[in-house]
Amino acid sequence: QVQLVESGGGLVQAGGSLRLSCVTSGLSFRSYVMGWFRQAPGKDREFVAGISRGAFVTYYANSVKLRFTVSRDNAKNMMYLQMNSLQPEDTAVYYCAADQEYNAVSRNPGAYDYWGQGTQVTVSS
Repeated sequence: QVQLVESGGGLVQAGGSLRLSCVTSGLSFRSYVMGWFRQAPGKDREFVAGISRGAFVTYYANSVKLRFTVSRDNAKNMMYLQMNSLQPEDTAVYYCAADQEYNAVSRNPGAYDYWGQGTQVTVSS
């Protein structure tokens, strides 16, 4: 049974930092492109960051570029999202996702095969 579990969310003041973690089980982690998405109330789920299987390639949404850093540890079956300089507009539920079919990082949520349950990030002004 494939499981993705996010952790590390919480309440932080604007300008603060959080580090999200995604632990996976039941899949061959190093075979999956991984992504972070977020969904704010009343909005569509949007791509935040993604990382290739070997961690050689990363992509970011323009809104988080230079503030967020995605990484992965294939030995531990884990992915991370370091979020710095957080702003109120970053408030959302953050999800990790795994994609086996495509070789490249996709920004399309529909490309991902497995999802976590999400972790809430709230940034106060």
